[in-house]
Amino acid sequence: MIELGRGTDTMSDIAKQISELSIEKRQLLERYLKTAGLNLTNAVILPQRRNTNRFPLSFAQQRLWFLDQLEPNTSVYNIPDTHYFNGPLNLRALERSLSEIVRRHEILRTTFQTVEGEPVQVIAEAQPQQLEVIDLSELPEAEREATAQRMANEETEQPFDLTRGPLFRFRLLRLGEEQHILLLTMHHIISDGWSLGVLGRELAALYEAYSTGRGSPLAELGIQYADFAVWQREWLQGEVLEKQLAYWREQLGGELPVLELITDRPRPPVQTYRGTAVDLELSPEVRERLKQVGRESEATLFMTLLAGFNVLLWRYTQQQEILVGSPIANRNRAELEGLIGFFVNTLVLRSKLNAQMSFREFLAQVRETTLGAYGHQDVPFEKLVEELQPERSLNRQPLFQVLFTLQAAEELKLGGLELNWMDIKSDVTKFDLSLFMTETETGLYSWFEYNSDLFDGSTVARMLQHFHTLLEEIAANPDARLSELSLMTRQERAQLEELNQTQSEYHRDQCIHRLVELQAARRPDALAVVYREKQISYDDLNRRANQLAYYLRAHGVGLETRVGVLMQRSADWMVAVLGILKAGGVYVPLDGGYPAHRLRFMVEDADVRLVLTESGQPEIVAQGEATEVVYLDKGWEWLESENEDNPENVTQAENLAYVMYTSGSTGQPKGVGVTHRAINRLVRNTNYVKFEESDRVAQTSNASFDTSTFEIWGALLNGSQLVIFEKETVLSPRELERQLVDQQINVMFLTTALFHQMAQSRPEIFASLTYMVFGGDAADAQFVQRVLEQGKPRHLVNGYGPTEGTTFATAYEAQERDIGARTIPIGRALSNTEAWVLDRQGQMAPVGVAGELHIGGDCLARGYLRRPELTAEKFVPHPYSAEPGARLYRTGDLVRYQSDGNIEFLKRMDQQVKVRGFRVELGEVESLLNQYWAIVESVVIAGKDSLGDTRLIAYIVPEEGVEPTSSEMWNFLQEKLPSYMLPSVFVTIKELPLTPNGKVDRKALPLPEQIGDEVSTSFIAPRTAMEEMVAEIWRQTLGITQVGVESNFFDLGGHSLLGTRVMSQIRENCGIELPVRVLFESPTIAALARKIEEAQSKETEFGRILSMLENMENASEEEVTALLAQTESQSQV
Repeated sequence: MIELGRGTDTMSDIAKQISELSIEKRQLLERYLKTAGLNLTNAVILPQRRNTNRFPLSFAQQRLWFLDQLEPNTSVYNIPDTHYFNGPLNLRALERSLSEIVRRHEILRTTFQTVEGEPVQVIAEAQPQQLEVIDLSELPEAEREATAQRMANEETEQPFDLTRGPLFRFRLLRLGEEQHILLLTMHHIISDGWSLGVLGRELAALYEAYSTGRGSPLAELGIQYADFAVWQREWLQGEVLEKQLAYWREQLGGELPVLELITDRPRPPVQTYRGTAVDLELSPEVRERLKQVGRESEATLFMTLLAGFNVLLWRYTQQQEILVGSPIANRNRAELEGLIGFFVNTLVLRSKLNAQMSFREFLAQVRETTLGAYGHQDVPFEKLVEELQPERSLNRQPLFQVLFTLQAAEELKLGGLELNWMDIKSDVTKFDLSLFMTETETGLYSWFEYNSDLFDGSTVARMLQHFHTLLEEIAANPDARLSELSLMTRQERAQLEELNQTQSEYHRDQCIHRLVELQAARRPDALAVVYREKQISYDDLNRRANQLAYYLRAHGVGLETRVGVLMQRSADWMVAVLGILKAGGVYVPLDGGYPAHRLRFMVEDADVRLVLTESGQPEIVAQGEATEVVYLDKGWEWLESENEDNPENVTQAENLAYVMYTSGSTGQPKGVGVTHRAINRLVRNTNYVKFEESDRVAQTSNASFDTSTFEIWGALLNGSQLVIFEKETVLSPRELERQLVDQQINVMFLTTALFHQMAQSRPEIFASLTYMVFGGDAADAQFVQRVLEQGKPRHLVNGYGPTEGTTFATAYEAQERDIGARTIPIGRALSNTEAWVLDRQGQMAPVGVAGELHIGGDCLARGYLRRPELTAEKFVPHPYSAEPGARLYRTGDLVRYQSDGNIEFLKRMDQQVKVRGFRVELGEVESLLNQYWAIVESVVIAGKDSLGDTRLIAYIVPEEGVEPTSSEMWNFLQEKLPSYMLPSVFVTIKELPLTPNGKVDRKALPLPEQIGDEVSTSFIAPRTAMEEMVAEIWRQTLGITQVGVESNFFDLGGHSLLGTRVMSQIRENCGIELPVRVLFESPTIAALARKIEEAQSKETEFGRILSMLENMENASEEEVTALLAQTESQSQV
């Protein structure tokens, strides 16, 4: 009919005529139309007979009703429409206009009830409306404006009761004789954005008519929203529904990506709706250029802006697929255009991006996706969720987490009044992030509405600025590749480059053994090394090392000859290493605790020509092999004859000083070659630790661990004293504390794992230190806080860096401001070191945007020994350096810049775990587990169950004498984490296994016999009457014959609406009211039965209290006096 030129009025007239037919005549008409090949349901929405005031909900209403059941008493779905009126106001005309609008639109007098577990909308009779007027005109001007703003905000935040109504509220604030504010508020279940336009136009027409004494100029509505709801349910089924769903199954098939925007705070286990917004305006010149870009690709401004928004999200997350929700009016039938009601539908638009495509190419993809979605917009979002059954989580919206809307700015006129919108500060939001844009005379007005429990305002404001910069780039060069489109202004780029201007003077071209010689010459008698009862001065250390150097040269050790050192940490170990360096060689630390085959591999791989060792160490060189073995504990006497003078130096700062082996992905360790310059840079004239000659530095690290570089050379190159600790001392809090005091230590390093242990048990031991440095793993903020509060050293430093960056590349000094912080940053680049955050395309990541940390400068190792391919892969050309041959090392760590320039560690890029479609940060689970009172520390890993599904396994070290049960720990985490992040198995162990380098050895953790023992998915029959009752409800609701008590409701095909039916049936059977949310939190029969029993117990207690209260109210004064006397005497017995 629309195609034949007949519009809304014709459609309404036909609908009205049909509605006036008798039932028999209507049936006959339907048969005639069917015979003629015409479908009455498709052709026209028929008005329903009003022999009842109860009607079914539309699909959209059904979801909002369910959300209200899940989270009642919320203002999240309030729609405010507030205006300033300037001019003489006809109050009577305004009140009549509002009354007429409520009469015309049944939906404005509709409430929602539950009948036999099913929601229905109930239409009330039309009644004259009273417009409440609140007079603020007597207040002083400033107070008047503030009061009006407060009342407007309060009105917007006042929840609706869907069962009682009304769901359309209005009142008038009088500010002066000709100044008023009209507050209109509706619940989304009866309205939408389009409806506000309908309301405004009708209000304007009626007000003008009534103000001049005329009657209503509006034609009666042919149909009402309830008629649409009935029609929608009759029409959208069978072949019609299947055809539409087929498109969406194809579009949204496979694994659906969950947007991984990095948040400023952990995501709560249950979604919150606290929100606020930031705004910004784009110039009209850029707007017009964007329109031109769209026209050149036959795309609308909406499509162009949506494409730009997707690029922004891609750059922020580096995800190749993005899902964005976008509302559509969904009034593609003419007879719906004049109705108030909840018609709007949300389309899920999926985009696929890659760095090489141009923006214009991507825009073409977005255009096709959008047009396809428009062509299949009749499937309600609610139906789509039910069909696709995405993984359920209470802490985020299904299918998409960000929304994009381009709105039209509509001007409202009311008689001779001047109208202006009133800005309402809403503190709610439905999504993680919503971008709203409006085309105005002055450009494109944009505002980001965001969840303030997830993001800081500064983060979102920066993101909005990045979006505008991106749009300017697109407008200027739409043919650029996506990777070439910058998010940063020149100023922001310059600021990031400035962070890497870290040059400072130090002995850059000196070798480390030459610097020790300088110390020996300047302060020969100063103490250099302390081990047990043995003390060596700088002169003694230098002379003995010289003797060994001459011996080694005589045995073939020259420039960069690799020499193994297989000795316990001791003063002799220091002599051995220094002697190797003076001979021109490279020392290769070998740990006697390693398996013999690993040590043999290292000797062969490094082409070690000579091994310095001592009695009691494993024999790793077989007889007949070319490698010479020298036992120093048997040879010091024959070294006495060697020359004590400093040998001629043959080494340059670019030469290797040591080769240290780290774990490799192939199962074999890889050797990292580190130069003299890189070591020198670590400890000389640097910006994170200031070594003094009076310092006593503890060596707590194994010599095979690269932090020993910091300890050993930090002391010896600065004239300090190196005090070597036994391994057993380091692992005992009490012994460590004693040695720190006895040895007067003021500089110490611990691995993060050991630091956490000490912070947990004895944080006060750090108070005497000048520098306490920790590193090697991500720091847990709670342990740093504990030390800051109970044992703060003068400087508490978090050091970060891989072996390839010579121990530390960045550092952060923790301060009192970090108490209560969520994370501890890894700080900024050290002196003469660079730290760049780059995306996958090698572009600088802006502040707040995640990227891989690349380090450069004088810290870099030469590369991997005999692994040129791996060296080329990990040590890449420096894109921002003019120095020939400059390189950066790819750390594999995902980080981001904070607004203050510090770098925040996020996660390892190669250890992403996905559980039930959601990405899980294991560190987040570990951090929360560590907060449980009975747990000292924990580690969480991912494993596969018998079905091949990923499950989490938690390994916990309990407090001494405590044995927390799995259920206790599970319940503790359940209050803080969504279900997919909960471990399936808890394994109690005495201590966490550590690698020789002091990191947690995850590979050494014992695997449980069967993953899933704790939360088994195998069939377990109901064991109690309550479980049997719940099981029967599930069987009836889900249409299945067998269900186990540990089966998940949603895994069995349950969804939101079925969940409401389950809870309604429980209410009928048990007489208790439980919110639907309980089913999400306890989705198994066993868990739900426990919740019901707990509620019944509380209900019984509540009933007893009410009974007692009633008895008290009915008791006479004499009875009360007697009872008081009786209870008092009993209490004295």
